[in-house]
Formats: sequence, C-alpha cells, structure tokens
Amino acid sequence: MLSKKQISSCLLLKNYCERHNFSGWDPYDGLNSKLFQNLPLKNWDLARLAWIQGFKRLPINLRSLVLVSKGHNAKGIGLFLSAYCNLYKRQNYHYDNLFGTSIELMNRIIDLASILESLKSTGYSGACWGYNFDWQARGGLFFPAGTPNVVATTFATFGLLDAYDVTGNQKYLDTAISSAHFVTQDLNRSIRTDGSFLFSYAPLPGNNNVYNASLLGSKLLARVYSYTCAPDILDPAAKSVQACLSAQEVDGSWNYGELTIQNWKDSYHTGFNLVSMYEYRKFTGDDSVNVAINKGLHFYLNNFFLDDGTPKYYHNNTYPIDIHSPAQLLVTLSRLNIYDKNRDFALKVLDWTIANMQHPSQGYFYYQLKKVLSSKIPYMRWNQAWMLYAFTLILEQESK
Repeated sequence: MLSKKQISSCLLLKNYCERHNFSGWDPYDGLNSKLFQNLPLKNWDLARLAWIQGFKRLPINLRSLVLVSKGHNAKGIGLFLSAYCNLYKRQNYHYDNLFGTSIELMNRIIDLASILESLKSTGYSGACWGYNFDWQARGGLFFPAGTPNVVATTFATFGLLDAYDVTGNQKYLDTAISSAHFVTQDLNRSIRTDGSFLFSYAPLPGNNNVYNASLLGSKLLARVYSYTCAPDILDPAAKSVQACLSAQEVDGSWNYGELTIQNWKDSYHTGFNLVSMYEYRKFTGDDSVNVAINKGLHFYLNNFFLDDGTPKYYHNNTYPIDIHSPAQLLVTLSRLNIYDKNRDFALKVLDWTIANMQHPSQGYFYYQLKKVLSSKIPYMRWNQAWMLYAFTLILEQESK
C-alpha cells in the first residue's frame, strides 16, 4: 500500500481536478487570447510562435489578463477517462472507497466520455481529436484549433476503450474502432527505402514526423486490432514500428525527431516510445521489439533520474524539471509490468515530486522547476491529467 502522504497527495489532486471540472489552461494555449486575436500579428507565423513561447516560458500566468479562457482538452480528458476507469476497476484498493463509490466513479466515466465525444474533430475518415487552441509549430506548420493529431487521438481512443471495458457501452467501442481509419487513411506517411514509414503527427502537408507520435499511431492500431482482429491494420502498425526501430541509436536512445531542430533526447518522450512498443507487442504478439525495449529501458532508467529521485528533462541536462518526467516514469514502470522490481525507485521519485512539485493545500502539480524562475502554473492537461493517470496506475500496482 502507498503511504498516507502519497494517498493524501492523490486525493488532493483528484479533488482539485473535480472542483475545476477537468477544465483549465494549457502551456500552448496562448493563441486563444482574445486580445491577440484582435491584433494584425495573428496572421504572422513568427509572431504566433513568439506569443505561444512567451506564455509557455513565463513563470507567471498572464492568461486572465489577455483573455485566455479555460477549456477542456481532448488529450487531457482521455487521460482523465482512463484514470477513472482504473479507479473503477479496483475502486477499493484496500482504502474503503476513499477514491469514490462505484456509482460515483461510473458517473464520472460517463460524464468524461460525453465530454470527449463533444470534442471530436469532424470531416475525417474516422474519429479523431485535436487541441482546443491554435498552435504554431517551430518547424513552420500552423495547426488551427481542432486540427486532429495522432497523439490526442490515441489518448482519447484509449480512454474510450477503457470506458468500454468497464461499461460495455457499444458506442464507446464503435467510436474508438473508427479512429483506426483516421490513422491509416488521413495521416501522411514518410516512406523509407525498406518500405517502413513514419506516420505524420497530423494530416497536414510538410514534415511533421516524430518518433513518439508515429509509435502512438502503431499503439492505437494494435489495440483496435485486439478488438476487431482486422488484419489490414497490422501491416501499417508494424511498418511504423520498424521505422522507429531503425531510428534507435546504439545506446538505446532516440532523438525526438528527424529534423536538425529535433535532435534532443528527453525523458518523457523516451517513455512514450517504450510504452507504445510494449503495448504494440502486447496486442499483436510481435516480438521484434524486444531488444529495442530492453535497450531503451536501460538508457531511460540510467540517464533521466538522479540518485535522490530528481527527474531530469534531458539525458545530459536536468533542467527544466517537467512534471511529465516523473508522471511518465510511473506510467512506464506500470505499463511495462516492471513496477514491482523498481518499486523503491518509483516511490522515491514520487515522494520527490510530491515534496517539490505539488501545491501543499490546493493539490495541483506545478508545470516546471527551473534553476532561477520556476513555473508553478496549474495546467490541467499537461500537469494534472498526467499525474492523476500515473497515480491510478500505481494504485493498481500496489493493490496486487
């Protein structure tokens, strides 16, 4: 069982998210500013990028001042939905319904699934989701609000499949299954000479290929296959995995992407890669990823955390310490079924995170700690959804 302090931390976080109805700000939502939308600068890509990065990097939150409204984010809602399904499946956890009764948790699941349904993007081959804000990428691409992407779509789809597993609601399953058509028919493919390829991040022209996004596409197809046994989605899933296997370096690491401006190695995207490969194997039985998972896991555990439990951002630099890093560690250890072997390490990182990155009374987790000016803004999708999802996974592990 978790300690009283760890349980209290989870309850404080859960209560915070529920008080705010899972709605909040996001590190990248600066272009939702009504002030900025009334400026001619909104049509200049460099101005859009500077505005987003300015709000992302500022240690103080100016969003109310420039009229950025809070909102529901599809990826965040998908994570919350999976989290509540985890709580429902083992709602007692030896804690006497401390996290809610079966009825309360089921009502949350139904409400979150309804929100997710309302956030779907339209006009594509299958169910898909994007973000609730315009987004200007550093590579030059502009993503209008609602532009679907494979990352948001994967977490939304997994949330609906988790909801189907606990409710039996066929609508959730049908919607989730249709998302495979979005991945296979709407996303672009960057094809290699060996026939493997990367799925694009979104159905937009230009180079928007990154390894973790392509692997999430494979993970989505693999899980949908586990429900449908449709053979036509196995081949694209496997070819995307193959391209990402080829991109892994000798030491087990991956760069974020293929462009020169994407040649960094960070903690949580490495974790994304490992979980996606593991779950691809779980749902398809394809063992070709075994060596890559083992090598990648060794690099991950030995390069992204300090001895005292401090989570690092980069393999060669600690700062900024991002809340995604400890959250993804807990997710990675749980999803790869190696939590028990690494329990002391996991709880050391969790305790460090609670002590250093959680508001002691409000319960929300901070965005980033930096050497000088940290950002303690309580982003809902980036901070709270990930930590609550991670908590529910280790609660499940601790209940075994």
